[in-house]
Amino acid sequence: MFDKLIYATLFVHDQDKALDFYTKVLGFEKRADNASPFGRFLGVALPGQDFMLVLWPGTPGAPKAGGHAPGTFVVESRDCRKAFETLKARGVEFDTPEPLEQPWGRVVIGRDPDGNRLQIVERTKR
Repeated sequence: MFDKLIYATLFVHDQDKALDFYTKVLGFEKRADNASPFGRFLGVALPGQDFMLVLWPGTPGAPKAGGHAPGTFVVESRDCRKAFETLKARGVEFDTPEPLEQPWGRVVIGRDPDGNRLQIVERTKR
């Protein structure tokens, strides 16, 4: 039926502030920045990937503790602790004081400037 998912929307208070965070702190690339009949269509993506996050004005989500994050990022270097320390030094706030050991690997949960949850995953066990 479908061929692929091309983007998901992440609600943010300030598109420029969110763009700055996702590009300068997390290393995404700006892929779209266009006027639309409904507002500014602003998209970011990881280098080499087609899938985009659209940073759209609105009320950011506030999931319950332990809820899913709109973004889960896999650490290809297989070093969740290093990613955690790097992002913490860049000012990212984390809900977990350090990476949590799971049966399948490690995870750390942080937040973007709007409070949207971000998960960084290291899959150590398959």
